Amino acid sequence: MKLKRSSRLVDITAFLLQHPHQIIPLSYFSDRYESAKSSISEDLAIIKDNFESLGAGRLHTLAGATGGVSYMPCMGRQEAEQLLGKLKEQMTRADRLLPGGYLYMTDILGKPEYVNAIGRLIASVYIDEKIDAIMTMETKGIPLAYAVASQRSVPVVVVRRTSKVTEGSTVSINYISGSSKRIQTMVLPRRSLKENARVLIVDDFMKAGGTMKGMMNLSREFGAVVAGMAVFVEKKDEQRKLVNHYTSLLKLSITETENTLKIEDGNVMERLSDCSAPIKNA
Repeated sequence: MKLKRSSRLVDITAFLLQHPHQIIPLSYFSDRYESAKSSISEDLAIIKDNFESLGAGRLHTLAGATGGVSYMPCMGRQEAEQLLGKLKEQMTRADRLLPGGYLYMTDILGKPEYVNAIGRLIASVYIDEKIDAIMTMETKGIPLAYAVASQRSVPVVVVRRTSKVTEGSTVSINYISGSSKRIQTMVLPRRSLKENARVLIVDDFMKAGGTMKGMMNLSREFGAVVAGMAVFVEKKDEQRKLVNHYTSLLKLSITETENTLKIEDGNVMERLSDCSAPIKNA
């Protein structure tokens, strides 16, 4: 279809937003719009400038006969700060506190506007990492995992407490819960991960980090590499967590009487990548 430049810009932008982290050959757009590759390159330069100036992501162009363009979603610092502010406002209600120091978050994790934004923020932190799969623990971490996976165009791997007949043979490990110190089990189908796959672990809540550490160990059973770990809310404790080098969006503090709570920023702003920074290893 032959389109004017203004129409091409809109259509190319929409296509890139729907296919993040995928290399799209320039010939695809050239054939689609019946336009010269030089014209497509000029269109992409305009889109690239707009993405970077708005903090919406990066556009990576690969040269050569097999080259193309790849869109990498990214959230700018201003938008990230606004999102964290909204989340803290939603999370500070006292009735969210549950017995055992847990936090009620089902309503927030059920809203696409919040879940998708959280997914984009987490993906922005790991924009320069090669990711082959997103791993999470059933059940409340699943919406977050899919939100991150949609930004990276990679599959989701769900770790379960018990095996299911429909998933075939599985690998299981025992791990010690960091908070209760009890031995628990987690399983994953053998077909879930390939050797040397780079995994980003995502979860909704972390107390001491026992579940996160368990997923790290389970990944290693497959010969996979943990490329990063991210959690929506972590509980602020005096004791040291069982895992290191993780990203947290929010941090929960509870008073001794456990009837009031405080929500503050996690370390995500310290780890957030610059949307306009040069792409590593480009």
